[in-house]
Amino acid sequence: MKKILLIEDNADIRENTAEILELAGYKVKTAENGKSGLEKAIESAPDLIICDIMMPVLDGYGVLHVIQKNQDLQHVPFIFLSAKSERTDMRKGMEMGADDYITKPFTETELLSAIESRLKKIELLHKEAPQGIEGWSRLAETVTGKDPFATLKEDRNVNKYKKKQVIYSEGNHPGRLYYILKGKVKTFKTNEDGKELTVGLFNEGDFLGYIPLLENEPYKETAEAMEDSELAIIPRKDFDDLLNNNKDVALKIIRLLANNITEKENQLLGLAYNSLRKRVAEALITLMKKYKKPEKENFSIHISREDLANIAATATESLIRTLSDFRSEKLIDIKDGHIVVLNEKKLHDMLN
Repeated sequence: MKKILLIEDNADIRENTAEILELAGYKVKTAENGKSGLEKAIESAPDLIICDIMMPVLDGYGVLHVIQKNQDLQHVPFIFLSAKSERTDMRKGMEMGADDYITKPFTETELLSAIESRLKKIELLHKEAPQGIEGWSRLAETVTGKDPFATLKEDRNVNKYKKKQVIYSEGNHPGRLYYILKGKVKTFKTNEDGKELTVGLFNEGDFLGYIPLLENEPYKETAEAMEDSELAIIPRKDFDDLLNNNKDVALKIIRLLANNITEKENQLLGLAYNSLRKRVAEALITLMKKYKKPEKENFSIHISREDLANIAATATESLIRTLSDFRSEKLIDIKDGHIVVLNEKKLHDMLN
């Protein structure tokens, strides 16, 4: 049952509104002024706050200001309830960060529709999006009702890259965002001895090269086509405009980047402590997560042994021996250069 905090100094309106909300299936707490409302919100965070503006002790603007400074409450949907219907009053409330503004007198339908809309939106925002920028588009569509990333993908210059052709190089300064229309791309780092370590895998529908744009720093890895690929070229300005004009998208980006850091930390731990068999199994699982198609029962991929060795951080010869062992154990099969995973569960179990 969703919890709503209703802050309203008029006793009749407070009681009638609380009754409407309780009949609609919400658990309601009420407060007669802003100070009391803040104390109740801090004591037990509600799922949504409805707040009058003109109140004694502390008005609604003051309540919203304090709420936004509180880390535990700043993402709680906030709806102003007020008899002040002037456009300037509404604009002030929305500019301060309120999610909605309902004028008195209001109908039961207006109230419940506003609440349901805000609760649904916040619930969708809290759902896990896919790792990386490929989840941003889904998020933005949830927040705004449209996909702002769609405009980034459409009517763009398209560059074609042959297999093993470099898209951008470590140390270069970024000036564009890439969107993969066709093919597969990897990013890798190279040590002083020339040995490569694959640090990222990208598929059709993924954006590429966004972290250097966010950091305003040179590329920290090299991007290369794993097969013949086509990438849409998106100017940096278009990318920056999207981020600067949608705070909800920007917030989710921060969360996705935090997930990306966690993923990289797990990768480093695996490279440091996992056995060769575990590293090869994890490389195959990583490829499955990225490239497996839902309609296919067994995952199959054509990848050079050198590329797979770079993902597993091992020598090509060691990788080939391990793949041979996996084939003997009927974990995988190899057909015409394709690696076919026969027992996904045992590969996962190997990592535990």
